[in-house]
Amino acid sequence: MSDFSEELIRSKTEDDKEESCVFSGTGMSFPWLQKHIGTVETGGKKEKDFAQTTSACLGFIQEALLKHQWQQAADYMHSYFQILEDSDSHKRQAAPEIIWKLGSEILFYHPKSSVETFNTFADRMKNIGVMNYLKISLQHALYLLHHGMLEDANRNLSHAETWRYGEKSSSQEVLINLIQAYKGLLQYYTWSKKKMELSTLDEDDYAYNTASQNMFDHSWKTSVNLRALIQTPGVWDPFVKSYVEMLEFYGDQDGAREVLTNYAYDEKFPSNPNAHIYLYNFLKREKAPREKLISVLKILYQIVPSHKLMLEFHRLLRKSEKEDHHKLGLEVLFGVLDFAGCTKNITAWKYLAKYLRQTLMGNHLAWVQEEWKTRKNWWPSFHFSSFWAKSDWKEDKALACEKALVAGILLGKGCRYFRFISKQDDQVLRKKIKQIKKSVKKHSVVNPGL
Repeated sequence: MSDFSEELIRSKTEDDKEESCVFSGTGMSFPWLQKHIGTVETGGKKEKDFAQTTSACLGFIQEALLKHQWQQAADYMHSYFQILEDSDSHKRQAAPEIIWKLGSEILFYHPKSSVETFNTFADRMKNIGVMNYLKISLQHALYLLHHGMLEDANRNLSHAETWRYGEKSSSQEVLINLIQAYKGLLQYYTWSKKKMELSTLDEDDYAYNTASQNMFDHSWKTSVNLRALIQTPGVWDPFVKSYVEMLEFYGDQDGAREVLTNYAYDEKFPSNPNAHIYLYNFLKREKAPREKLISVLKILYQIVPSHKLMLEFHRLLRKSEKEDHHKLGLEVLFGVLDFAGCTKNITAWKYLAKYLRQTLMGNHLAWVQEEWKTRKNWWPSFHFSSFWAKSDWKEDKALACEKALVAGILLGKGCRYFRFISKQDDQVLRKKIKQIKKSVKKHSVVNPGL
C-alpha cells in the first residue's frame, strides 16, 4: 500500500471525524475523502491529491472485490465516480470502462442487487463514452441471458446491432458481428426448440409442414447472423457448433465440412483443439476413411496429447496397416500417461500393457527403448514407487495389476511396484498375478533373456 493510502486510513481524532465525514448513497461514511473531494469541487489547487485519492479508492475497491466484500466495494464505488472529472484526458477516457467492469461485478454478486438495478446502471453507462456502447450492450445481454430473460436480451442485442456513431462504427465491426452472432445464438435456441417439437409430429400432418417452414425461417435468420462472425479469425466454438448443426440438419454436408475444415486449418485462426474435435466428430458421423480420421487426430495429439480422444486415436493407429502408425500408437499411449490427470486411467494402462507385449513380440524393442529413454529418470517415482503400489492396490486392484505388468516390463523384476503387487495373495487375482509374472519374465526390456 502507498504512503498516501496509509495516510487515508490512519486513525483520526473525534473532532477531525466530525468535520470531515462524507456519506455514500449506501450509508457508509468516508471520513478521509472530504478534504480531497472539497478541493476538487471548489476548483482547488490540489490536483495531485485528486489523482492520489482516486487511485487509493480504486485499490480499496479491488481489495474489497478480492475479499467478496460487495457492500464495501459498493460504498467505495460511490466516491470513485469522480474519476470521470479527472483533468487527465487519458484517465478520463479510460474511466467509463473501468467503472462499468467494477460496477457490473459488484451488482452481479451483491446480495441486495436486482435486475432492475443492473439494467439502470447498464443503460446509464452505455451513454458515457460512445466506444463502450457495444461492449456494455453485449455484456448486459449476457447478464439478462443468465437470468433467463431471453426476450429482453434479444431486444437489447437488436438495439445494439443498429448502433452507429460516425466513422467510429467501422473500427468496431468485429463487436457488431459478435452482437449479431449472439442474436443468432438466441435464434438457434428457438430453432432447436422447434426441432424438438417437430420430432413429436407426424410427417403427414399439416402442423408438421407449418412447423417445418417456421423452423426453416428461423434457420435462415440464424445463419445470416452467424456466418459473418465465424469467417473472422477467432475462437467461436458455440457459434460454429450451432451453425454446423443447422447445415447438417438441412443436408448441406459439403457446407458443414467446409466450415469445420476452415475453422480447423485456416492459419489465420488461432490454434484451437476444439476445432479439430468438431471436425473429427463430423467426419466420424460421415463414416470417413480411417486415414482421414487419423490425420485430424494427429494434429489434436500435437496440441493436447492427454485428450480423452487419444485412446481412440491409438485404436485407429493400431488398426492401420502402416508400420509408422503402429510406432506412433505406442508413442501416444506413453504421451497420455505422462500427465498427472491420466495416472488412474485404467484403460490407458490396459492398452499400454497389451501393446508393449505386442510390440516386443513384433521385434520392435527399439521402439520401446526410444520411448523409455526420455522417461526412465522420472516415471519410476511418478508411477511406480512403493507408495503408489500400496495406494493403487488399496483403491483399485485391477489398475494395480495393469501397472505392475508395465512396471515389470520396463524396469524388470526388481521394480518396487512390481515386487509389491506380485507378492500379494489375493484369491480372486491369484491367476492374474501369476500371468503378470510370466509376461514380465518373457518380455522385460531390462533382461529380455530372463
